[in-house]
Amino acid sequence: MTGSNGSTAVSDQPALPKPEGLEGVVAASTALSHVFGEEGKLVYRGYDIHELAGNASFEEVAYLLWNGRLPTQDELKDLLLTLGEERSLPGHVIDVIRALPGDAHPMDALRTGASALGAGGGDQFDDEPDLDEAIALTAMFPGILAAFFRLRQGLEPVAPKPEHNTAQSYLHQLFGREPEDRHWRPLEVYLTLLADHGMNASTFTARVIASTGSDLCSSITGAVGALKGPLHGGAPSKVLDMLEAIGSAENVDSWLTDALDRGERLMGFGHRVYKAEDPRAEILRGMAAEASTPEFFELSRRTEERALEMLHERKPGRRLYTNVEFYSAAVLSAVGLPGDMFTPTFAVSRVTGWTAHVLEQVANNRLIRPQSEFVGPTDRKFVAIEAR
Repeated sequence: MTGSNGSTAVSDQPALPKPEGLEGVVAASTALSHVFGEEGKLVYRGYDIHELAGNASFEEVAYLLWNGRLPTQDELKDLLLTLGEERSLPGHVIDVIRALPGDAHPMDALRTGASALGAGGGDQFDDEPDLDEAIALTAMFPGILAAFFRLRQGLEPVAPKPEHNTAQSYLHQLFGREPEDRHWRPLEVYLTLLADHGMNASTFTARVIASTGSDLCSSITGAVGALKGPLHGGAPSKVLDMLEAIGSAENVDSWLTDALDRGERLMGFGHRVYKAEDPRAEILRGMAAEASTPEFFELSRRTEERALEMLHERKPGRRLYTNVEFYSAAVLSAVGLPGDMFTPTFAVSRVTGWTAHVLEQVANNRLIRPQSEFVGPTDRKFVAIEAR
């Protein structure tokens, strides 16, 4: 039935599906990455993640996501040069970070720093998002975190060295010393593995904001806010908390049994999409074996083995496997990062995927504006306050 204004009555519309958390709803088309959940497979631009991790540099992966192909040697050299030139933070961004409370969460500092970049008064991030802006934002993300990390300790920020790659620059700006191979190389593999991951919550957030015609910094600031949540990117530090609480391999069985008896969730297991082992966890397990102390890796491995056995015994209908967060904790701890820097370091990697998705969105844009099912009343009458 059509009303006098040409609108269609609600009662004549087909019933809307009710997917929990938009599960199963296709929200966009993308050529960037895809998660094959049943197979436990992750693909970037047609490359299985096993082809890239440990073989391609993080900058090669960034170029791949932005451009759809791997760079030539000259193109990679140019990208590294540009990233090196763009790493220094504008003075007003450092001032904003300096003004934050020392006990602020690093994710809040990163979100604030990303927003401050977009409020600089210049034209660097004022235009429609483009590749130059994506490169600049990716270059500055490590510096925002490193500046806050040092300032909260009473130390001054460290100027980046243009010859450093992303992993090297991040560690140098954090700790003020030349990074060792045994630290920056595992970190680079981690950055490669986390660069993109299908239509996850933070990526969807970035694309929704971009679809409104907003600027790149706004899109990425929103994505950082989404990543902060413990149901998305905020859990690796909780894995470290769990392992530190267990203490040693000898305590694993009793600690896990007690936790499960209390109905507590074991951190680092299960995934919304993967119904097999997360391939990133498989790769990071190998990196953790190389980077961690033997004692910490033994604790991690024993906890993983027994947790999976207990979960399968107690929840036989659930397909629960190790996810990327479990061994992320071991790798990031081994390179010297405290737990509250784990999720922000995730963002240092994922900003490449976020920016690539924003560029893909604006290239063929349509406002993302889903419908909702209204379940509230429609016939309530106003009563003056004195009569209530």
